[in-house]
Amino acid sequence: MKEVIVYQIDSFTKEKFKGNPAGVVLNAENLTTAEMQLIARELNNSETAFVFRPTTLEQNFDYHVRYFTPTTEVPSCGHATIAALYAKAMEDQLESCTIRIMTQIGILPIRIEKQDHEYQITMTQGRFELSPIFDPLTTQNIVHALGLTMEDLDEKCPVQIASTGHSKVMIGIKSRNILNHLQPDLMALAQLSKVISCNGYFVFTFDSDDKEILTYGRMFAPAIGISEDPVTGNANGPLGGYLIQNKIISTADNTFQFTGTQGEAINRIGKVQVEVKLKDSAIPDIVSITGNAVNVFRTVMHI
Repeated sequence: MKEVIVYQIDSFTKEKFKGNPAGVVLNAENLTTAEMQLIARELNNSETAFVFRPTTLEQNFDYHVRYFTPTTEVPSCGHATIAALYAKAMEDQLESCTIRIMTQIGILPIRIEKQDHEYQITMTQGRFELSPIFDPLTTQNIVHALGLTMEDLDEKCPVQIASTGHSKVMIGIKSRNILNHLQPDLMALAQLSKVISCNGYFVFTFDSDDKEILTYGRMFAPAIGISEDPVTGNANGPLGGYLIQNKIISTADNTFQFTGTQGEAINRIGKVQVEVKLKDSAIPDIVSITGNAVNVFRTVMHI
């Protein structure tokens, strides 16, 4: 019988039952891929992170992390990374430090900051990439599947795929009210994902009444078993690069920072702090996200 330590962590919040819940299995060394998938299905969060030590031949990182939705393995996940390193810091009573994790998108440095017996986690994401703007027909199909009209789109924001390791379609719209009342056709979105080779759809707006919040968003990924993800690090992070590369936002120096909020429509509101470091004052280079977290429960599972 195998025994694993399991946490349930809410990421991008300090309040239980807000933000984005993630499962974390801290001692996953002896689990098979099939067992990890079954545990992720049982916990039924949008993602569960499995943390295990490197082999003796792997000395250039501290931990290996794999991520599973209830139905499939994914290459990276922002909120589950925040959750995994928060759980690790709690379990081992860590001081402030940087931990290097191996993921499917490479080795990523994760900064743990301890403040007043609490932890804040900063994840450096993978390389930023921006795909070409979709053709008008594909754009229209995406918009209609989301339950939007072309008139709802923010004309400054082209519909295209952005990625820092786990790609999302960026869809900017004019109204926060429309955002919060979206009722997308999930089956149509899942079918479109096969055509465009992207599983996530991030709808966002600048319609904010809080000067500290630049964007509000929602993210749908039915093709990988996620009807709606409450707060998405791998959407808000690449959004920063998208805004800079498309010259939607300008910055006077080599760093762009903003706070994105997500989860309002489903009562799981959370905040993601995004930082984009630029090359030559114009090209997105290094994207990182920072978030708080809170422990919901810790248990031991026997399988």
